[in-house]
Amino acid sequence: MNKAVDRPPVSPLLAFAWGILAVSSGSILARQALHYASPLVVSAYRLGIASLTLIPLVLIRSRQELLALRPRQLALAVFSGVFLAFHFATWISSLVYTTVASSVVLVSTAPLWVALLAPLFLREGIQKGTAVGMLFALAGTILVGLSESCHWTAGRLECPPWYEFFGAQALWGDFLALLGGLLAAFYLLVGRFLRPRLSLLTYIFVVYGIAAAVLLVWVTVSGLSFAAYPRPAFGWFLALAIVPQLLGHSTFNWALRYVPTALVSIALLGEPLGSTLLAYFFLNETPSSLQMIGGGLILVGLVLASLYQKDDL
Repeated sequence: MNKAVDRPPVSPLLAFAWGILAVSSGSILARQALHYASPLVVSAYRLGIASLTLIPLVLIRSRQELLALRPRQLALAVFSGVFLAFHFATWISSLVYTTVASSVVLVSTAPLWVALLAPLFLREGIQKGTAVGMLFALAGTILVGLSESCHWTAGRLECPPWYEFFGAQALWGDFLALLGGLLAAFYLLVGRFLRPRLSLLTYIFVVYGIAAAVLLVWVTVSGLSFAAYPRPAFGWFLALAIVPQLLGHSTFNWALRYVPTALVSIALLGEPLGSTLLAYFFLNETPSSLQMIGGGLILVGLVLASLYQKDDL
């Protein structure tokens, strides 16, 4: 399954550029939504609204395909949705216990998990150039993550004491973030298997819907409210559902039909870079030297990975 099943209507590289921009807006929009609701509620609304938005399109364009889903296809789509829901739940929960830096670094291990698991589950080998690009991108992501807590001063890197990253409570948060990266990898792997067999609309409707249902149960069990929020909160919920979820994540799900899972997972590492750029333009947050160096490494990694996967593009 190393080759694409057919030729994409547009270049996946262009799609990745758009997808990175869209998913990168998530941190900007979420920052506004989190003024009103907990991370778990924000995530539930993000996926719930996205799923509801797709219903008219599914009824018009994909009703027959949806009704014709085979039991195995439906089961795998359900698994993908559960993986996506628990990815959000574990990663967001990790932020309660550990630093943003540790959380970002550990959840960004998804490409490493994909590299280890794709040959086993999909028989997709990782080209040497792609592996090198992955290492560059991961190194850049680590620097972007560290920039939240560390600073380059007088020619050296200064960070908080190690126990603030790996203390008893932080260790649980680090584990949750690492688990979130593993769950994201499984979500991508299942999607890579299903996407050549299902249309994008059918796939994302089932997967997002299952993920939303899981998060709905999670929020209910946690005793959190779905309604006790002012009107502006729902505007931010809607923006999160439309831009980073429907336009962002769906772009990467579209790409899973045409290119190896490893390349898609590497492209997702562009999100920290995109978020930094958007924060500069919309929140007047000037990137630090670590963020700029890390962003450069991410770009180098994305270029290397895409060049060595040119046969699939």
